[in-house]
Amino acid sequence: MILHGSLHGKDIKIFSCNANRALAQAICDELHEKMGSSDVTKFSDGEIAVSLKESVRGSDCFIVQSTSSPVNDNLMEMLIMIDALKRASAGRITAVIPYMGYARQDRKAKARDPISAKLCADLITTAGADRVLTMDLHAAQIQGFFNIPVDHLLGAPILAKYFKEKIGDHNGEYMCVSPDLGSVTRVRNFAQRLDCPMAIVDKRRQKANVSEVMNIIGDVSGKKVLLIDDMVDTAGTICNAAEALIKNGALEVSACATHAVLSGPALERIEKSPIKEFVFLDTIHLPEEKILDKFTILSTAPYFAEAIERIYSDKPISLIFD
Repeated sequence: MILHGSLHGKDIKIFSCNANRALAQAICDELHEKMGSSDVTKFSDGEIAVSLKESVRGSDCFIVQSTSSPVNDNLMEMLIMIDALKRASAGRITAVIPYMGYARQDRKAKARDPISAKLCADLITTAGADRVLTMDLHAAQIQGFFNIPVDHLLGAPILAKYFKEKIGDHNGEYMCVSPDLGSVTRVRNFAQRLDCPMAIVDKRRQKANVSEVMNIIGDVSGKKVLLIDDMVDTAGTICNAAEALIKNGALEVSACATHAVLSGPALERIEKSPIKEFVFLDTIHLPEEKILDKFTILSTAPYFAEAIERIYSDKPISLIFD
């Protein structure tokens, strides 16, 4: 895809902050574009400094930045770069957020709770973004928190394609399992793609980041199981679910998720768990020391590149996964 001189006459510029430069570079490679020249550094007191090294006047600009850990630093880098582009007269600014932090704080779970996802949406809009491109928001209704267009890509087709090629014609031996009630719709769609039956792990969470498996809805005995989730943080839920499935007669357990948050004891739990293979997408950059032998990382770059090309050319994005 060589995009210069498209229908509206503007050139395209893709910039990256520091959260996931490897993915940003892979997207640029897919589009045969050079990454925009910029510096994102810190002053000695910790304040973030952004400097654009080329003109963006009238350009269609895309900023690739996951707001993963350190969440607040990465969020501020993106906001400040959006402001820099806006003040440099960029024609249009799209925030490409492969993983959006704070997305789990999408409602008031109890009295006097903030709705931090809405606050982040307001900050991104106020900074000057004209649209957002993201993948697998924790709650789909977060799209409505923005007063600008949001293009929401799904990770499931990428993961399902990987497992479909792996399973082949043996789909009757497999079962897709939701690790909790909140992921049922996602797993049902996944199971339809693979033409597999599904089951649900019903758990009760006692407090934040601590889960207790209660029972399994569905018969997993004698099946090879695929656990499917949108993100893995401390990995308590998915590892407990894997152990419960083995106890209930599952032959083996593999797992997949879009976002590898992997905080706290996650790596230790996954290493000790009966999960045979864990497949993630590269929406969050994992350093070498966090990649276990049982991990498989799939690239989202072709999908983000095609979405960016379609946004730039004013084409519909919904066709990508059809």
